[in-house]
Amino acid sequence: MADRSVLVTGGTGGLGGAVTAAFAEAGWRVVVPSRESGPATEPVAGDVVRLAADLTDPADVRHAVEVAAGDAAAPLRAVVNLVGGYAGGGRVHETPVTELERMLTLNLRPTWLVTGAALPHLVAAGGGAVVCVSSRAAVAPFPGAAAYATAKAGVLSFANAVAVEYRADGVRCNTVLPSVIDTPANRAAQPGADHSRWVTPAEIAPVVRFLASPESAPTSGASVPVYGRA
Repeated sequence: MADRSVLVTGGTGGLGGAVTAAFAEAGWRVVVPSRESGPATEPVAGDVVRLAADLTDPADVRHAVEVAAGDAAAPLRAVVNLVGGYAGGGRVHETPVTELERMLTLNLRPTWLVTGAALPHLVAAGGGAVVCVSSRAAVAPFPGAAAYATAKAGVLSFANAVAVEYRADGVRCNTVLPSVIDTPANRAAQPGADHSRWVTPAEIAPVVRFLASPESAPTSGASVPVYGRA
C-alpha cells in the first residue's frame, strides 16, 4: 500500500505518462486529472487514479486536489505541474495579445491554481514538494516564441516565489527546464530535426521524481536544465 500521494497534472501527455509510471513504480499513490470524460475517480492501474478535471477551472482544481489529499493513509506530499503547451508565431509586433493570453492560460494558470489549492494540504502534512515544468525558452528565448517564452518564464518565477514563501513550512518548489522533448507530437511537428539530440520523457521522469522525493530534501528554488544534447 502506498503511504504518500502525488498529484500529477498533464499525466496523460507525452511526458506525463513516463512521470506517472516513475512515481507508481516507486510506490506512490498517483492522482492524474485530465480533461477526458469519465467517472469522477477511476482506478487505472495499481495506485494510479484518474479523474476528469479542467485545470483552468478553480472548482475542478479544488476537486482534483481533494481527491489527491483524500487518502488518510497516503497523505498528499507532492505536486507535479506538467500541464502546458507550445505555440509559435511571428515576432512580437506580429503576435496578437490573445496569443499571449492563450499561452498564459495553458501554461501558467493551471500551475498557479493547482499549486495554490494543494499548498494547505502539503503544509498540513508536515511539508512536501512541488515540481514545475518551465522551458529552456524561459531563459534562452528564440524568435517566434515570445508568448510561449513569457508564459514559461512566469512559471519559473512563480515556482521561485513558492520556494521562498513556503520554506518555513517545509514545502520545497523546484523547476525543470526541458529543451525539445522527444514525443510523437514534436516529431510530427519537426520531422526534419535530429531527434537523437532531444531529451526523452524517460530521461526527464527520474529527475522529476527525485525533486519530489525526500532524497532531494536540501534542494528548493532550483532551476534544473534537462536539455539532452539539444
